[in-house]
Amino acid sequence: MKKLSILLILLIAHSAQAGQLDEDEVVWVEGEDPVMIEAIQNARRTLDSFLQKHSDNIPNVESYKLKVMVSDSNGTEHFWVTPFRAIVNGKFEGVLANEPQVVRSVSYGQVIEFDRSMISDWGYVENGRQIGSFTICALFKSMPKEQVEYYKENHGFVCE
Repeated sequence: MKKLSILLILLIAHSAQAGQLDEDEVVWVEGEDPVMIEAIQNARRTLDSFLQKHSDNIPNVESYKLKVMVSDSNGTEHFWVTPFRAIVNGKFEGVLANEPQVVRSVSYGQVIEFDRSMISDWGYVENGRQIGSFTICALFKSMPKEQVEYYKENHGFVCE
């Protein structure tokens, strides 16, 4: 079965207590994983409201990010992109915020162009709480409880 990598990325979620970044954690997920498929569907279903919030520039809301799927002959990987902006004809561009582990057609810090069909998640921080990040919340379902509690406590993840 084809695998794709979903990156559990906390690089823009500074720990309020530690004042430093966590290392990127790569989590391999089966391409047909129903929990991850549902998370991506939820993110895409609510994408318009997220994009509206991003364009409204609301006080106390920061660290807007999109997770974007990139594929090449080496495989498929999902990366956080921040900052990002809409350009023309439904396209976006933004800075790749993760070091690739599988895909070799892009690199950390590169400005990439993408469309809505490539977006697999979104997130932002509001008053210290991580909102969105559906794919990370999906990963929490199979992670050790202590690890999940660490991320929630130190990075403010809110998972419904």
